[in-house]
Parts: sequence; C-alpha cells; structure tokens
Amino acid sequence: MNENKNISTDFTGQLLVAMPGMPDPRFEKTVIYVCSHSEEGAMGLVLNRLVQSLTFPDLLNQLDIDSHGMEGQIRVHLGGPVDEERGFVLHSPDYIKDSTVVVGARYALTATVDILRDMAVGIGPDKTMLALGYAGWGPGQLDQEILDNGWLTVPAEESIVFDDILDTKWERALGQLGIDPRLLLDEAGHA
Repeated sequence: MNENKNISTDFTGQLLVAMPGMPDPRFEKTVIYVCSHSEEGAMGLVLNRLVQSLTFPDLLNQLDIDSHGMEGQIRVHLGGPVDEERGFVLHSPDYIKDSTVVVGARYALTATVDILRDMAVGIGPDKTMLALGYAGWGPGQLDQEILDNGWLTVPAEESIVFDDILDTKWERALGQLGIDPRLLLDEAGHA
C-alpha cells in the first residue's frame, strides 16, 4: 500500500474555508478563492476581509484615474498578506483582455490597471471582487495545510465569491458542506 501524503487534487477555482483554531490570526474565519494551485505553489484571494482605510475612488485617485464621481460602490478587499500594494480583480468572464487569466467557466482574474479604468467608467465586468494583496503558498504548503485540517475545500459559488455580505461568508461556505460552524471544535483531539 502506498502511503503517499501528497494531495493530487488541483484546488484552482475552489474556496478554502479556514477551520476553527487556524494558527495564523490573519486567516481566522477566512474564505479564500484559489486562483491557482500547482506543484509550484498556490495563490488565492481572501473574500471576506476589507481594507478599512481605502475606498475604490481613493484607489483610483492614487493611480491618477478619474473616479467620475464614483461613490465607492466597489469595495476594496484585503486579498492576503503577500504584496499588499498589488491589485487583483476576480471577476465574471464577460470581461476578457490579453492579461486576463480565465479560471474555470465562471471566473476570471485580471491584475492590470486597465480593468480599474474600465470599472471606473462602468464598462468593466458585470461581477467583481477587487483585492489588494494575496494569500500565497510555496510548493506543497497548501496541500500540507489541508492534510493538517487547517482548511476545508468547498465549490466556489458566485453568491459567496461576489456578494457584499462579508460577515456570513465563512458560515455560508461551511453550510455548502452541510456543516454547522457551532459544532466545530477549536482544537482537535480533546474530549
């Protein structure tokens, strides 16, 4: 019997849901969309944290993009602790440019300033999630964290990925698996 502990599944396009007791407080009760996962590592965007001190018009002004009187209807998420100055837009695939990476049939990712210009004038994608920074894992790191029960994987539902109801995304993602979060223990192995 081969006891290979490597996970051979590609989690690209899935959601990661942090388990209670997540040792890294930056990821406590987070839901992450996995943009890429391979032998070289993984990259994802946290869906349920906001950058508190920055609005979309503020970001546009910092980039010298006319905000055209926008009132901040697009929220700026904290995508993760890596490269927090870099922007990413996870979006519906109705907007595809040369720099866009299509992730499955229902999602795409664009990380150029052009998408922000288009969003500012109302010609961007229909559904968006704008993030600064990302969550990143080295080779095999995410696989090991999943094996260690740090994360559950859940199919990515558009309502969880794109809606603005951040305070219940974690519970709703767990609910997709039929899990009541009140029944999860913070620590495993204790009676």
